[in-house]
Amino acid sequence: MGTVLSLVADVQYDLQRLHGLWMALAFPQLRDSHPVVSRWTPTTTRERVTYRVWAVLGALGLFVGYPLAVLGLLIRFHVRRFDRTATRLGAVGTVLLAALVWGALTALARLRFSTEGFLAVAAAGTVAVLSTILALLFRRIGGRVTTVFVAYPFAVVAVFLPPVVAALYSPTLASVVFPRSETLAIWLLDSVLTYGNLNTLLRQRFELVGFAYVAMWGSLAVPVGWALGLLVTLANLVRPSSGDEEEGDG
Repeated sequence: MGTVLSLVADVQYDLQRLHGLWMALAFPQLRDSHPVVSRWTPTTTRERVTYRVWAVLGALGLFVGYPLAVLGLLIRFHVRRFDRTATRLGAVGTVLLAALVWGALTALARLRFSTEGFLAVAAAGTVAVLSTILALLFRRIGGRVTTVFVAYPFAVVAVFLPPVVAALYSPTLASVVFPRSETLAIWLLDSVLTYGNLNTLLRQRFELVGFAYVAMWGSLAVPVGWALGLLVTLANLVRPSSGDEEEGDG
């Protein structure tokens, strides 16, 4: 019960603080007034109308944005766990770990798949290791923008590409990867890609079979990486922490 009350109090504090910051953008007088003793209030009819409209817009923004920020906090938690592991291992250790994991998958592919399957998984593993190197590189040399728009997409490729390629040759993996990929593709076509009948064009020109799954996840790596990075950035804005700058704003 205490945990629930603490969570409710944290959410209430966040919402009040963020809404207060929003109101202060249009009414800087609020920054200079005491919240209890001498709180500024609109006096003219125009000020009162503007104040209420601005307050409603802020509430609507929080209604949409705060759940996304909470999702960003969850993603940030897992990103920081990876960051701590990568920091302990060092850049070289992290790359070696990626090479070990995807090398093991490649070795398994050599034993269980055809020559074509083995070569495909080996190529995907190589791309994943290179993507790991690039993700670490851009994570360290860049700021928030570089981390979000470059490092995160490479990280998505490093994680998802080898399993998707392996699923082309493994019925067990295929039963997990392909149905979920197809469900995601249908949702994207019926929602995000409806603009300009783009979904109809894609359905007419492409069929989701074989290496089309690889192409799908390869093309999704960039927007998915951007989305993850932007959600973490939103979480940093809503709930800043002392580690934000140290972690390259990731």
